[in-house]
Amino acid sequence: MKDQLLDFIQFMIVEKGLSENTVQSYERDLKNYLNYIEKVEQIESICDVKRTHILQFFSHLKSQGKSAKTIARHTSSIRSFHHFLIRNRRCDGDPTEHLDTPKSEKTLPKVLNIEEVEQLLQAADLSKASGYRDRAMMEVLYATGMRVSELTGLQLDDVNLDMGFIRCIGKGNKERIIPVGKTATEILEVYIRQSRGKFVRTSTTALFLNQKGNSLTRQGFWKILKALAMKANIQKELTPHTLRHSFATHLIENGADLRAVQEMLGHADISTTQIYTHVSTKRIREVYAKFHPRA
Repeated sequence: MKDQLLDFIQFMIVEKGLSENTVQSYERDLKNYLNYIEKVEQIESICDVKRTHILQFFSHLKSQGKSAKTIARHTSSIRSFHHFLIRNRRCDGDPTEHLDTPKSEKTLPKVLNIEEVEQLLQAADLSKASGYRDRAMMEVLYATGMRVSELTGLQLDDVNLDMGFIRCIGKGNKERIIPVGKTATEILEVYIRQSRGKFVRTSTTALFLNQKGNSLTRQGFWKILKALAMKANIQKELTPHTLRHSFATHLIENGADLRAVQEMLGHADISTTQIYTHVSTKRIREVYAKFHPRA
């Protein structure tokens, strides 16, 4: 079964062009699944898997306290894996046929209000080169709504300061052009011209660098974000996606077109973007309840 999994992962990387994080998610889910199939169900060939075995695996996940969202993700991974095996004539039957995907509870993304965003941006220490880098990263994230993996993947030639846009390579290796506001452009220009050179150790073209001169990683960004949030005394739980969520919510609250926001976020389906209209509606209700005399 390991060989089939390796072939599938290679297919997802080469043919599908999926991001490293997405591929790792598939691999993690499927290793969990195959381990259960082999050790608990005592199945030696992936082609012998039946629908009942998969349902037993889901019951196993539930017994471990896994959420409906996690089980739904496993369902998608398992379905894609078996479909791959069928298309490549490794197996005949499809055990995922008529397999229901658990409905995950919809949770609204956590966002910062405008004042909290300002606090976070101001927390970077501009007396240091790293402060300009950190401020530039936060400004770019809030100005563009790009994913953190997209931010850390930026190269110098992806940035056009004169025209005020950034070229971003998103999921599925798809390119999109995102406008950048004046504030983000100005701090980014200072970082590139005055501060970035202090991190350079090699001939790297990566835009954001760590202390060793290498491209900053998602994990490195996460540490920086937590440190800035603590310094800014922001009590809300923050994730690397928080500024992306805040970017979209604030645009929609101020009347931005949903399709335009979809394009900037790089969502393939507008239904994914529509969750931010729910966030905006929730905010309106809160304001009404707080300020209307008869609420």
